Amino acid sequence: MNIGFIGTGSMGSTLVEALADSGALSPEQMIITNRTYAKAERLAARYPGMQAVRSNTEAAAGCGLIFLCIKPLEFKTVIDEIRASLQPEQVIISITSPVLLAHLEEWLPCKIAKVIPSITNRVWSGASLCIYGTRIEPADMHTIEDLMSHISSPLRIEERYTRVVSDLSSCGPAFMAFLLQQFIEAAADETGIDRDNASRLASNMLLGTGLLLTEGGMTTEDLQQRVAVPGGITDAALKLLRVELDDVFRRVIRTTHAKFQEDLEKVDQSFTVKR
Repeated sequence: MNIGFIGTGSMGSTLVEALADSGALSPEQMIITNRTYAKAERLAARYPGMQAVRSNTEAAAGCGLIFLCIKPLEFKTVIDEIRASLQPEQVIISITSPVLLAHLEEWLPCKIAKVIPSITNRVWSGASLCIYGTRIEPADMHTIEDLMSHISSPLRIEERYTRVVSDLSSCGPAFMAFLLQQFIEAAADETGIDRDNASRLASNMLLGTGLLLTEGGMTTEDLQQRVAVPGGITDAALKLLRVELDDVFRRVIRTTHAKFQEDLEKVDQSFTVKR
């Protein structure tokens, strides 16, 4: 089965690379396009057999699955281009959270799903969020989740939880990287330790922490209790963090949800034009 990818920006190219490098797909199965054709062409050149095409219609024609890896306000334009060439048995997969299944099912004649990937999928780790429209059949779910299982742990969710689950799985790596960067810079500034060494230490610490919380079977509470001896150094620092961070992550969630709602309203407006 051929699979099309419309959009090879940051997340689109990450998805293409992960699926090709993991062996989930052979390059010969993959047809890609981008608004700037040269970008798709450069990506395809790295994977002999992968086909870069110049139009969205070409990328969609004859493909069993078509991933739409584009910005929310580009959706209406793209689906207007490809709608007439789609067949009922094809599956359109959006990777963009503010574009709802209902938006796409109203305008397209085929099956609709959403798969929200994560940058961690590039190293065949983390989750991918799977959300299905009303026309999707169990065989389609199996096909999508089998594909994504090569690079992630597929997780079915209800669409109403898309934003908060995306915060944890897709935005989370950037949040954690920001916090780690602050930790590294503080260590270097306060003590003079070499930044590269501090970065290696902290990055490996984060990797090990993730393994303890997954394969190691620890909870976040377990890990803190095991490391922080009452009255000790770690315990003193944790008390500071509890005070200083307080409700910061509640405010992070409110911020992402507010931006999501703003984007959703813009998408709604773009889909309200008459056919």
